[in-house]
Amino acid sequence: MNVTLHGKTRHYRTVAFDTAKNAVLLIEQRLLPHEFKIVATRDYRETARAITDMVVRGAGAIGATAAYGLAQGTRAFRGSDLEKFFRHVEAVYQTLAAARPTAVDPVNAMNDVRRHMASGETVAEQQALALAAAEDFANEDVRHCEEIGRHGAKLIRNGMRVLTHCNAGWLAFVDIGSATAPLYAAQTQGKKFHVFCDETRPRSQGATLTAWELAQQKVSHQIIADNAAGHLMQRGEIDLVIVGSDRVLGRTGEVANKIGTYTKAVLAARHEIPFYVAIPLSTIDWNLKRGFDIPIEDRHESEVLGAWGVTKSGKREYVRVANPSSHHHARRHLPSGRTLAATART
Repeated sequence: MNVTLHGKTRHYRTVAFDTAKNAVLLIEQRLLPHEFKIVATRDYRETARAITDMVVRGAGAIGATAAYGLAQGTRAFRGSDLEKFFRHVEAVYQTLAAARPTAVDPVNAMNDVRRHMASGETVAEQQALALAAAEDFANEDVRHCEEIGRHGAKLIRNGMRVLTHCNAGWLAFVDIGSATAPLYAAQTQGKKFHVFCDETRPRSQGATLTAWELAQQKVSHQIIADNAAGHLMQRGEIDLVIVGSDRVLGRTGEVANKIGTYTKAVLAARHEIPFYVAIPLSTIDWNLKRGFDIPIEDRHESEVLGAWGVTKSGKREYVRVANPSSHHHARRHLPSGRTLAATART
């Protein structure tokens, strides 16, 4: 997408790779919308931490980051002993796979990289194939999002009011996004519509990321409290819901996404509002047989008990919001097609 900074507009990808420095280049999403910064992770462990700490987040984006991280780790190996190299690659793979367990894109991406590597006969050949495969995954992620946009644009009609949840936009993929792809395609076609962005507690990706994206793209939008969606639906003020997903089970169609997605799906069904999940192929899990088996990520209770923001002086600070002696017990993700209570414990 295009980003305008200090009056100058240029195109960025969420995830890229610096071949000369063997570094993964990421937009530091925790600083948005107040500061736009590109950071470089210098080795695969740093890349894994960037995924865990949500420097980069979103299914496609962490898939591409893991693919680049695997290539980064393989390229850092010194020597020609294939057996030692294979052990090293497995360690890199496991480190990156454990960074965010709920999303399936990183595992699918790295499996794809390893399949391509297998045709190399030497360490050097496999290292080169790994980077080429990671680049292919990133480019394919963009193509899939473009295709989602082409297919989904027909859903968007003039005057529509669309609800989103969390961020499944350009920042959640290498470019364009999944849930936002139909919106951007419809905008290109000259359609006029309005987007309601759920704030998406506890990390507020809707308020900080989706809203920032839409503002950069000059799409008409407003931020609403998560619990306001039902009120708007009841009043007939939402015509369509589009969300993304961390994992969709190919066998059952069950969807796991940011906490709160299930609530929106139930509300949409109650009010007979069309509800769509926009995903690329890399988000499909063909192995798991039921939503309850999806691994759920545990995150720190500070995400719910307080919030990050920017003070009047421009300093980024964390503030405690909740009662000082209280603790949090809730879950972060859930299979939105199955259950209200599949979750992340703190």
